[in-house]
Amino acid sequence: MRAELAHLLAETASLAGWQAINTLALNDAWHHYEHAKAAAYEADDPAVLAYVSGEQAYVLMELGRPAEATELLQHVHAQHHDRVPARLRTWLSAAEAEAAAVLGDETTCRRALDQAVSLLPDGDADPNMPYLAINTHHLARWRGNCLVRFGDPATVEDLRSALAGMDGTYNRAESGVRCDLGHALLAVGDPEAAQPHIHRAQHLATMTGSRRQRHRIDELARAVNRALGR
Repeated sequence: MRAELAHLLAETASLAGWQAINTLALNDAWHHYEHAKAAAYEADDPAVLAYVSGEQAYVLMELGRPAEATELLQHVHAQHHDRVPARLRTWLSAAEAEAAAVLGDETTCRRALDQAVSLLPDGDADPNMPYLAINTHHLARWRGNCLVRFGDPATVEDLRSALAGMDGTYNRAESGVRCDLGHALLAVGDPEAAQPHIHRAQHLATMTGSRRQRHRIDELARAVNRALGR
């Protein structure tokens, strides 16, 4: 019973940490993840420990420390790779790619993305890891989010594919995809096509209360307006 309660606490603290990241309460987020890791140790569950440790890297990204975030994710993956399911290893690789993209390390980013694709199992989720869902559409979204930072023109189709695979139930994820798609369209010189995606992303980010997303989207909206001469 103690282990089951610790497992529940780890997942709950991790969720609180992610919510804190989205409101940019980064000190709170860090402490939530520390509690999540302590509970995961108590639960003796390598998968949930790897997951909450990996999520903590996003606090470092938001603090402007992507090199440390990349190192943390690489360490977590190396430490747990033979004790966690392939779906979680896929997620860790994709998260590493995102941190490397923020860092500006295209080589590491692409290598991690390729690794994520090679590890991805069939299906959308693992019943033993209800906190994690990742499939080909999620990876297309992640790939677009990463490679748009390097001006890769293929990201437009990656992100359109990701958007087409969404069912309208994940507003925060859709907001992120539309923001990335707007960024990609602006990068290829089509600000008019980018604008409706940015407007929709702003609306969704406001609905979800994500200060983290809204900050980036508002910056991109200003760039689109400048490109349109407004």
